[in-house]
Amino acid sequence: MNTKVRPEHLNRTAIVYIRQSTLAQVRYHKESTERQYALQQKALNLGWDKEQVQIIDEDLGISGSGRSERQGFRNLVAQVSLGQVGAIFGLEISRLARSSADLLRLLELCALFNTIVVDEDGIYDLCDFNDRLILGFKGTMSEAELHFLRARMLGGKKNKARKGELRFPLPVGYCYDADGLTVMDPDEEVRIAVRNVFHAFQTSGSAYGVVQFFAQNGLRFPKRAYGGAWAGKLIWGTLNHGRVLGILYNPAYAGAYVYGRYRDQKRVDEQGHFIHHIVRLPKDQWEVLIHDHHPGYISWEEYESNLMNLQSNRTNIERSGPAREGAALLQGLVICGKCGRRMSVRYTGNGGISPVYECKGRWEHGKRATCTTVPASSVDQAIVNRLLDVMQPAQLELALQVMDRLVNAEDDTDKGWKLHIERAKYEADRAERQYQQVEPENRLVARSLEVRWNEKLAELSRVEDEYAHYRSRLSWRPTEQDRAEILDLANTLPRVWNAPSSSIKERKRILRLLIEDITVFAEARNPNVRLGLQWKSRCCEEVHTKKSLPQGMARKHSQEISDRVRMLAATMTDIQITSLLNESGLHTPEGRCFTVASIKWIRYIHKIPAFSLPREGLTVKDVADRIGVTTHVVYYWLEHGMLRGQKRGPGYAWDIHLDESKEAELRKRMLESGHIQNWKNADK
Repeated sequence: MNTKVRPEHLNRTAIVYIRQSTLAQVRYHKESTERQYALQQKALNLGWDKEQVQIIDEDLGISGSGRSERQGFRNLVAQVSLGQVGAIFGLEISRLARSSADLLRLLELCALFNTIVVDEDGIYDLCDFNDRLILGFKGTMSEAELHFLRARMLGGKKNKARKGELRFPLPVGYCYDADGLTVMDPDEEVRIAVRNVFHAFQTSGSAYGVVQFFAQNGLRFPKRAYGGAWAGKLIWGTLNHGRVLGILYNPAYAGAYVYGRYRDQKRVDEQGHFIHHIVRLPKDQWEVLIHDHHPGYISWEEYESNLMNLQSNRTNIERSGPAREGAALLQGLVICGKCGRRMSVRYTGNGGISPVYECKGRWEHGKRATCTTVPASSVDQAIVNRLLDVMQPAQLELALQVMDRLVNAEDDTDKGWKLHIERAKYEADRAERQYQQVEPENRLVARSLEVRWNEKLAELSRVEDEYAHYRSRLSWRPTEQDRAEILDLANTLPRVWNAPSSSIKERKRILRLLIEDITVFAEARNPNVRLGLQWKSRCCEEVHTKKSLPQGMARKHSQEISDRVRMLAATMTDIQITSLLNESGLHTPEGRCFTVASIKWIRYIHKIPAFSLPREGLTVKDVADRIGVTTHVVYYWLEHGMLRGQKRGPGYAWDIHLDESKEAELRKRMLESGHIQNWKNADK
């Protein structure tokens, strides 16, 4: 018996750990699996009973390169931690783990609980420093071996991909010919289905629009099966949103060969295991991009345009989004003039028939109030009126004349640039001729002339680059055909816009073709709205409109009227103020004439005191307090003529003249009245 196998090891369990990296190895590399199962016999030969030998083969087909979900390895570590394992059998150290972190953790537990490790090369006691050092080296070499194998395979794969010769499963619509070249699918139905996807996207502008197009027309879309009995077969089914996005994002349909569009990204979950998921890389990070590698269904420009449309269709970023259903014509084009954020649409009213443009910038910053809210109808109508006004023939003709003036001015500037380039070329040619004419033996002169020639060439290159940058900023120059089409648009657009067959979605698309965005400046209690209109040509102008206020605000008198009533109330009665305002042609917010009641309401709301002359007599309360009765008794006396008084007008206080004889008469009447005496006794 080997001296490293001691009785304390034989009294515990011997575990034979079996692992293969992939299911393909399990299926086709059966010899390695048989050799691992044969380790059970080696355990018997070393002295373990058959009942003590445990086989763990749950990790067949699972890689040992990282912290993957290896249930068998976790079971092995758990038993070692409980001190139940005397020996671990493995074909080689790489079968236990390809990761140094996993292996060293296991070896540390083996040293702690006196567990030996057995492979084809020998027996290792982890309590012995030399054995632990050897296993550490073996684990490091096992991990490095995996790196070398992967590097070799990926190196050859990338080298073949750089030449465009690496073959991988092609998307629907393509296949390999007999020579291994990528060609369009010979099945015409497949080609038509792919073209319908791009045509529907150009028409609808969204991936869901493509799905709707296929569903409404009862069209099917194919997919090719890979592997199994159906390998290479076409399966026709329903087109979904994910398939549409996969087609639109795939550059192969633009005739490009691409390698490295995706990357495997890892993260660690709560249990410390690696979670793999695929992320799409931006174009500048693709490893290989070969244009015109094979026939394309669309051009590269159309492919990039489709990607821009998909990006703008996203609703979780500051984009306009596609033209959608809904009564708000400027959906996605309106920008808040206060915070600069894109405003959303909120449909209010019964059944959502009253859309409003609303910016919720303040909500996102913790303030429970909207930033800007404006009814969509007033803004939409102002922009539409301005659009149709601009598209008049006279306006377009004037715009073309202005463009001609700009083009003529640019031609004069362009002539100056060409003369500048011509002079730079002359200087460079002259420096070249001087260098060519110098004697070869005169090296010092030749060297200085060469330096001068290089400086002139650099100057010429700089001037040409600046000219190219200047040309990129020039105005568009319409041809005669373009002029005719522009003028014809003045007659076509109003007819198309007002046609009953034109849907709201189509009108939105027309607006998006001509308008870049609209910035709204509106206040909550102010009906005036300013609109900053930016056309696609980057020209900007300001449009003014009015919005409808809430009913309570619409019925409220203006500040100008309230200030005028305050001024007049200092010297005039309500009747006089009413007559003056009506004679001045002023009206209430509802368009009616002023009344005494409306003037009193204004005074009540704004706390304006009424006009009052110096009082000569007493008020009703003064008389009641003086005689010792209630105000109801005084009003009774006034109503029945027992007391004389006067009022300046309806709603004004009584002015009562009370002399000594009249006061004595009223006191006597009070004493003789049984009702007043009963009331006083009841009150006491």
